Amino acid sequence: MSEKVVYSNEVKGNILFEKLKRIVLASQHLIAMFGATVLVPILTGFDPSIALVAAGCGTLIFHLCTKGKVPVFLGSSFAFISVIVTVKEVHNGDLRYAQGGIMVAGLIYVILSFCVKKIGVHNIKRYFPAQVIGPMIIVIGLNLIPTALQMASQNIIVAIVTLSVAILIRVFCKGFLKQLSILLAVIVGYLLALSLGIVDTTIITSAPIVAIPKFTLPKFDFGSIMVIAPVVLAVLMEHVGDITTNGQVVGKNFIEDPGLNRTLLGDGLATMFSALIGGPANTTYGENTGVLALTKNYDPSILRLTAVIAILLGVVSKVGGFLQSIPSSVMGGISIILFSMIAMVGVKSIKNDNVKFDLRNSIVMLTIVVLGLGTTLLEKKFGVSLGIPVTETVKISGLSLAAIVGVTLNAVLNRKQIKKEKAMSESKSELAC
Repeated sequence: MSEKVVYSNEVKGNILFEKLKRIVLASQHLIAMFGATVLVPILTGFDPSIALVAAGCGTLIFHLCTKGKVPVFLGSSFAFISVIVTVKEVHNGDLRYAQGGIMVAGLIYVILSFCVKKIGVHNIKRYFPAQVIGPMIIVIGLNLIPTALQMASQNIIVAIVTLSVAILIRVFCKGFLKQLSILLAVIVGYLLALSLGIVDTTIITSAPIVAIPKFTLPKFDFGSIMVIAPVVLAVLMEHVGDITTNGQVVGKNFIEDPGLNRTLLGDGLATMFSALIGGPANTTYGENTGVLALTKNYDPSILRLTAVIAILLGVVSKVGGFLQSIPSSVMGGISIILFSMIAMVGVKSIKNDNVKFDLRNSIVMLTIVVLGLGTTLLEKKFGVSLGIPVTETVKISGLSLAAIVGVTLNAVLNRKQIKKEKAMSESKSELAC
């Protein structure tokens, strides 16, 4: 007998019990997304409270665009961290220019959604195969490792304990407890830091209970846009993978219904809204898909309830004060494992797609890794500035340069394979007609 799954609020019974059940289910989704969603603003300098509001509103926007069919939560994207930090440094800590770049990135997502509807998802995916996307994701993770190590160096003992707790929980625990590894590790690290007297609790005590976050409007600069916008190339296939995985868990094909064009539209509009009010880019969260698989409850309205709770937490200043009081060493320790996992996602995507390590693909992958890591290393360690200048102060380098060159190089070297796949797709379409 197959296990019953719940697609909607179809279980009848005591009304109070059902409401409590829905709150518990929503709380699990909140816990799953919470650590990563607030970690991104902590690492980049954005306001964690604004990030929570943006994530909640972004999720509601996504559900509106997808007709409320896809049980997805949108949270802060790790893929944009390095480029946000780059723009922040260029503009002397002014994150409004990063907001402008993120807003344009969201607009590109919106444009892509119309392109997908017009020409079809398969035609788009041909130019973003695993030999391009995999190395780009690897570069995202590895470029962030030095930042994590620098944060961890503030207190090595606290960082090691935090990291060890996260690893031990992920290795030896199962089920929902395993999904809480980040949250539990941060709690243990925070308590240790508190006992050592390195936590500034005045941030918490001085914060009011409830306050409207300090929203900021974006500023637009061509150089900043050119640094941030190309990251869309890296997260596009991540989005496709998340939506596909979510559909596999639920037992529905969300790529076809409500359609990839609608999910991209929701993601893009959510990111634009976040940038408009002063938050980081949004993206679909695999963590919440894991909760769906665990609970077997696929009701999208549960995710919308989670979004409402996230918005409410965003206006509770005590929560924001607590998040800002977390020592860098704690966040550094947990970031090491998070950023390493990002790199591993890239490795798995290459493996799972059975990429052939022939000369053409090897050149594409090596070029992306060398450009993505090499330009950053040369600039930071040796002062050698490489990249494509777009303004007097900003150059396209690192991940952005690697993304542009990688997609172009693959299109040139594998043009015959791309044409072959296109011909096969057109042939299948004719047969279907």
